[in-house]
Amino acid sequence: MHKSGKLGSMKNMLILGIESSCDETGVALYHSERGLLAHALHSQIALHAQYGGVVPELASRDHIHRLTPLTQQVLEQAAVSLSDVTGIAYTAGPGLMGALLTGAGFARSLAFGLDIPAIAIHHMEGHLLSPLLEAPELAFPFMALLVSGGHTQIIRVDAMGHYTLLGDTLDDAIGEAFDKTAKLLGLGYPGGPIVSQLATQGNSDAYKLPRPMTDRPGLDFSFSGLKTAVLTTWQQAQNLRANDLEQATADICAAFEVAVADVLLIKLKRALQQEQLKTLVVAGGVSANTHIRATLTQLMRQRGGNAFFPRLEFCTDNGAMIAFAGFKRLQAGQVSQDLDFSAKARWPLAELS
Repeated sequence: MHKSGKLGSMKNMLILGIESSCDETGVALYHSERGLLAHALHSQIALHAQYGGVVPELASRDHIHRLTPLTQQVLEQAAVSLSDVTGIAYTAGPGLMGALLTGAGFARSLAFGLDIPAIAIHHMEGHLLSPLLEAPELAFPFMALLVSGGHTQIIRVDAMGHYTLLGDTLDDAIGEAFDKTAKLLGLGYPGGPIVSQLATQGNSDAYKLPRPMTDRPGLDFSFSGLKTAVLTTWQQAQNLRANDLEQATADICAAFEVAVADVLLIKLKRALQQEQLKTLVVAGGVSANTHIRATLTQLMRQRGGNAFFPRLEFCTDNGAMIAFAGFKRLQAGQVSQDLDFSAKARWPLAELS
């Protein structure tokens, strides 16, 4: 059994972060005193676009090709050497199993060779903590909304590792709903940004779409009914002339985006009131959506609180959030002691400690 090497001074920690949970390879360096030194990201959108979605085998193979060059790139950007790194953090789940294992294997092997600790990081904890990269004033406890291609969750955060799941989606995640809506409308891949862009050209009042599960108590979500309503509305618009159909597409996108934002607004109002919290963190890929940001920022202003969002480039999967989460856990004394490692395609955030 290999015992991990010394972490070094808490005031001079340099953490290499590795993210490979799905279709983006992210690598970053975070310093305990100087903050984020460098980060690099490779997106596989072009690779998967012809298939209309992520192909797991292709994603895994591409991560293998990108990890070493991206690591070299961030070391050069930060003007440090590999021997300066004192710990390595990597995404261990949730995500695509093959993709996760490429990053985990790379990180563990590198840590073994350097005789430094490696730490497994929960992907969604990385997202949840990402606003802290640039908002050190953010303090516990707070309410968190995680919105991505695979998650729509409301979480009470009392401290690092102390997470209480208050609401979850019963079917499609919010990012998935955006992508499926784009596919129904024939808008291409990835669908979320396309829908959001067209929404800026549309009239959200042109069509009436439902706000699922807002007429009943509770904090859980459902977006499948909204997706079905979009399909029905789109089918009814097929008799329009070409120019009118183009405008109808933008109008449907706008109506869909506003409906989604309204659902989030209604649920978060309930959660914030229930938990008596005045701070909201919104993270995950969908947190980049301009309308959702504006809606939830206004909500917190009205409640006399604050909303925190990651920088746009840190909304999607990235190595910076993994490096930072790794720093926080290594700082707290959590260290892996051997070469054994695993990845988890499914990993409830509530299981963390």
